[in-house]
Amino acid sequence: MKRKLILFLALLGFVGISAQSKKINYEQYKLDNGLNVILHKDNTTPIVNVSILYHVGSKNEDPQRTGFAHFFEHLMFEGSPNIKRGEYFKTIEAAGGSLNANTNFDRTFYFETLPSNQLELGLYMESERMLQLKIDSVGVETQRKVVKEERKQGLENRPYGTLLEKMFSNAFKVHPYRWMPIGSAQYIDQAKIEEFIAFYKMYYVPNNATLTIAGDIDIAKTKELVKKYFAEIPKGSTAIVTPKEVEPVKTAEVRETVYDKVQLPLVAEAYHMPAQGTADYYALSMLTTLLSGGESSRFTKEIKDKQQKAVQVASVPFALEDPGLFVAFGLCNVGGKAEELEAALDAEIEKVKKDLVTETEFQKLKNQVESDFVTRNSTVAGIGESLANYSVYFGDANLINTELQRYMKVTRDDFKRVANKYLTKENRVVLYYLPKSMEKK
Repeated sequence: MKRKLILFLALLGFVGISAQSKKINYEQYKLDNGLNVILHKDNTTPIVNVSILYHVGSKNEDPQRTGFAHFFEHLMFEGSPNIKRGEYFKTIEAAGGSLNANTNFDRTFYFETLPSNQLELGLYMESERMLQLKIDSVGVETQRKVVKEERKQGLENRPYGTLLEKMFSNAFKVHPYRWMPIGSAQYIDQAKIEEFIAFYKMYYVPNNATLTIAGDIDIAKTKELVKKYFAEIPKGSTAIVTPKEVEPVKTAEVRETVYDKVQLPLVAEAYHMPAQGTADYYALSMLTTLLSGGESSRFTKEIKDKQQKAVQVASVPFALEDPGLFVAFGLCNVGGKAEELEAALDAEIEKVKKDLVTETEFQKLKNQVESDFVTRNSTVAGIGESLANYSVYFGDANLINTELQRYMKVTRDDFKRVANKYLTKENRVVLYYLPKSMEKK
């Protein structure tokens, strides 16, 4: 009886995954002002997700004015002539919704999840800040303080808080990925209101935005609402500036040691990798899962469990619009040495360079990747964000249905090939974070 129950539950799990991985239908079109619109209908639950992706991130900033995109992530909640300061969150939450925003190197993303009968409210709120965001001295000064405090708490006063900033500034010397989205407090202080207004008029315009609506909607009625709230917003009149810099190929390893208020040494290795969407990107992305995807991954089993050299170890691909970074890092065990942990990380990478992964390990890896892909698109919010990303970065929203095939084309030989091509010492930055007590006086 118990065996039959286990089999039944397994079949239920299989059916559940199959149901989630069915084709995701959507409709895409553009308004005359250039606004990219994507609609996905799913009447399963009475909720709707409204999101706007503005194709502007920290890489679009003036090197002397870093942090603008992140600043606008905050400033866009300051209201409009029709929405009072401080009312944006209150209005959405009073309607039973939730909302947030985020900024990275390549984009700024705003979203609300609402009861489906509040769709019009979400569209009205987004259209207001696209059309007539309030940019005045009160809002700017308020957000200056907020952003500076966020930087202080998130980077300057946090153990290992400057890790990514150090990593990217060492890895990139030409490309604007050399600064982080949080930017520089001094540049935000120096900027005048006129500069913020100019940035807003260049980037937060319909022709640089993708509006995605996913969930319990009627397509025809939703189109009418989109037209009502967005069609009359004028197209941007300023040419959108996009970076043209290309980072030179690295020919020598870069190393830096940071003495910080930390208790345990940390080792991070950052290798340059190709942009998202390229064939080699998929192989490297899967390779990070092989190394640290779960408790049975190579880093975890060998370095953390067997050798006990680390309390935490991982590898992460920074999937960016332009070539990014493949990062491996570890936090030393008590009494551990950074040099020994670095050697352990390198040894596992060398194994990938030398030997093919086993068929059993490879199949397990493909199953993990497929499961992660399905999970990412199992909610209307996840679907909405994926549709926007695929449309903006790849020019093909239908990758939400087909990108998994790109991962499945990766072979065991590809792992070995990309490891030897990209995971080389001359192509990397190595950072040590050590306790201040270890610094030589």
